[in-house]
Amino acid sequence: MAEKKKITQTKKRSKKITRSEILDVVEIPQEGRVSRGNIARTAVQGILLPPKVVAQIADQVAKAVSQRVPRRAPRRKALSEVKSGFVLDTSAIIDGRIFDLAKIGAFFGNFIVIAGVLDELKNIADSKDDVKKERGRKALRNLDEFKKMKGIKLIHVADLDTKIPVDERIISYAKKNEGRILTCDYNLSKKARITGAVSIDLYEMANILKTTAVPGEEFFIKVVQRGKGAGQGVGYLPDGTMIVVEQGENLLEKTIKVVVSRVIQTDAGRIFFGKIVG
Repeated sequence: MAEKKKITQTKKRSKKITRSEILDVVEIPQEGRVSRGNIARTAVQGILLPPKVVAQIADQVAKAVSQRVPRRAPRRKALSEVKSGFVLDTSAIIDGRIFDLAKIGAFFGNFIVIAGVLDELKNIADSKDDVKKERGRKALRNLDEFKKMKGIKLIHVADLDTKIPVDERIISYAKKNEGRILTCDYNLSKKARITGAVSIDLYEMANILKTTAVPGEEFFIKVVQRGKGAGQGVGYLPDGTMIVVEQGENLLEKTIKVVVSRVIQTDAGRIFFGKIVG
């Protein structure tokens, strides 16, 4: 009888504690960091168990608590705080050359489009004029493809003040967030620079990249139209640079060799004046 009683007591001492019993004993906090040691001591208070069992109990309780405690989502930076990005205006998006420049890696990083610009594009895409409608829709398609390019992050932001014109909103955003405006609008570019904002005129950039020449250089061109002056003909270099040819009026549709006599710089770009060679 004594032996049976001893065996019964041993069995009672080695009774396995289930997870549900642990959760009934332990008061699980709703938030805050859980201490493994504290939970273990609380769960087995008054019960003598081996250290390994205590560790297992603590692990189970810690896992249960971590599943119940809600995790806070990482805080995202507000869109209005994006710094040093390129701010696109409507003219630059419609022009489309910025997308080609991005493809070859000339531009990359953050590109910001404020809500007012997007509204202007949608209005153009809904225009009754077929030409404007097509340009607007093409611009929206290009913008959609643009955000898929490697190294490009396209960001849409809300307008700072809808009571002022879109151009002024663009300038205000660029100044506040150290952005650089990309535009094909000469007036917007000038106004931005006057007010202290950084502006890149894509037409101006294109002119900078065009062929340079000095008096005495020679080119082959095709005379395609008459000039404004008496006897003048006009031709173009492959990059679009205009050459006004003296005495070239009667050489329409002919390819001739000309020598540059002078170069004039205008807001629209460079114009070469040349004379026929030979």
